[in-house]
Amino acid sequence: MSFKPLLLLLSLTLSLAHAAEDVEAMTARLKQMYPATRIERVDPSEIPALHEVVMGQNVAYTDASGRYFVFGHLFDMQAQRDLTAERLEKQQRVAFSGLPFADAIKTVHGNGERVLAVFSDPDCPYCQRLEGELEKLDNLTLYTFAYPLEGLHPEAKDKAVSVWCAPDRARAWAELMKSGKVPDKRTCDHPVDRNIVLAQRLGIQGTPTLLSADGRVLPGAASSERIEQWLAESRP
Repeated sequence: MSFKPLLLLLSLTLSLAHAAEDVEAMTARLKQMYPATRIERVDPSEIPALHEVVMGQNVAYTDASGRYFVFGHLFDMQAQRDLTAERLEKQQRVAFSGLPFADAIKTVHGNGERVLAVFSDPDCPYCQRLEGELEKLDNLTLYTFAYPLEGLHPEAKDKAVSVWCAPDRARAWAELMKSGKVPDKRTCDHPVDRNIVLAQRLGIQGTPTLLSADGRVLPGAASSERIEQWLAESRP
């Protein structure tokens, strides 16, 4: 009986354990050295001598001492991949399944097999433009979270509440966004304030902002063609 496979497995297990210990020690060292910096994650990088350090919206690379940092993007030239951009994109993903969909206006196109969420302001012209592009997408379930930016649009919150309190929310929203028809002013128990808090917690600062089912974020009034391409780029 050959012991080579067993020895290889044991060697791999020990290597992984040592790597985990190294990362844990490096994380502790950096937090001690830079207590004012929010260090969220430390990982081995593709360059053996460097660790990748995620600090909020920033990614940097440091040596074992933690003294020297390189800020910039790490590229895999053979695979033509921007590794840093991929890390940042993954870091910024939203836990889509945890969104409070009961607080959103639901619209279904076709069989609704694809799912998107959008944070939208009823008085935002770019949101109105996006609404027309979203209508061109088939087989889509769309959850619209009304997110009025009161600092820019003082009347937007009242409109969002009136839409939510309308007998047919989806129709009231569509008429408001497409033709500017403002629904009759109504009040009821509504989620608009919760939506504002949710958007801020997710780091969504502008409208419109699309969220894909795999948690990716697409800001701005993208064309239907761009949204189709973006949906096709879905990845784990």
